Amino acid sequence: MKRTLSPSCPMDALLRLLTGPWTTYILWVLTDQGPQRFGALKRAVPGISTRVLTERLRMLETAGVIWREQAQTIPPAVTYGLTERGKELGCVLDGLGRIARRWHDEGAFDGQVAAE
Repeated sequence: MKRTLSPSCPMDALLRLLTGPWTTYILWVLTDQGPQRFGALKRAVPGISTRVLTERLRMLETAGVIWREQAQTIPPAVTYGLTERGKELGCVLDGLGRIARRWHDEGAFDGQVAAE
């Protein structure tokens, strides 16, 4: 029997959250380096624009995956980190990372053209 994912499928919703542009890279940085101020996070994700980083962080915060703390300083110091929900994704992302490295070493990605 063929199984289809409906828009209300929890797995589909989670995968849509994780597969957004830069999302897994941001989560990897926060997992690997711990809580980060906005500027440090932007430097740790080379090539991401300020607008896209802001959008991704807002989306992850809304989903309860990261927390945001703003110090009342001038300029405001904003720090982001993983919530328990975000930390829960660590095992999954670590597993995917191991598979990706193994496949890379086996040449599975040779000859692929980057998606535009």
